[in-house]
Amino acid sequence: MASKIAAQMYTVRQACQTAEDMAESLQRIADIGYESVQLSGHGQEITPEQIKAACDAAGVAICATHVPFEMMRDDLDGTVALHQLYDCRYAGIGGAPREAQESAETWSAFAREASEVAEAMAEHGLVFVYHNHSHELAKFGDRTALQILLEDSDPEYFMFEPDTYWLQHGGASPVTWLRLMGKRAPVVHFKDMAMRGREQLFAEIGEGNLDWPGILAACEEIGAEYYIVEQDTCQGDPFDSLKISFDNLKAMGVE
Repeated sequence: MASKIAAQMYTVRQACQTAEDMAESLQRIADIGYESVQLSGHGQEITPEQIKAACDAAGVAICATHVPFEMMRDDLDGTVALHQLYDCRYAGIGGAPREAQESAETWSAFAREASEVAEAMAEHGLVFVYHNHSHELAKFGDRTALQILLEDSDPEYFMFEPDTYWLQHGGASPVTWLRLMGKRAPVVHFKDMAMRGREQLFAEIGEGNLDWPGILAACEEIGAEYYIVEQDTCQGDPFDSLKISFDNLKAMGVE
């Protein structure tokens, strides 16, 4: 069985702006021990064919993407073709369009629209996943935006990519939300939070204050397939951060 632990390429985005640099970065990630990656943040001039070739050369699979919702909605054929090239099931978005974030009504309308897009994608073997930040924990009436997305979307097609840091940052419990999402959270963004004085910092897994025993137990309970390590900002070298997170997860017993 392949490792559950994957790397979000956004972590090393500054080293992925040319095809040559991205190929080198993928090899460095493979050398750490990661067997799969999520694509995000790379240079726009790098072609999908170059990306796939670099992943193949490094021996890493593409487990997930982040692509614009507009592409999924307006170019289904292109979205399907891209993910078929990548041999990748999980098509993720980094959040709802701005116009969807204005009210309970717009959030609910997006949940329904995205469900229709997700159903169309599912007919081609793709799984739509929604990645949250902390602003989805803002309340609109008696529900947070994340509750609206969970409750007003189609549970068969609209899936989630919960982010542990951003859930905590928004004042919610990652463990609670993982269990609420259940089978609808096949991929999870693993990200830790540390404090420097009164400042919240992104941290390597196990180097901050999140409840990793509880998070890992919840992920096991719901059957999450991939634990995708991401660190938006690193205090040192991002590749060192990815290695620390990988080693700490292995020490926690993650295979």
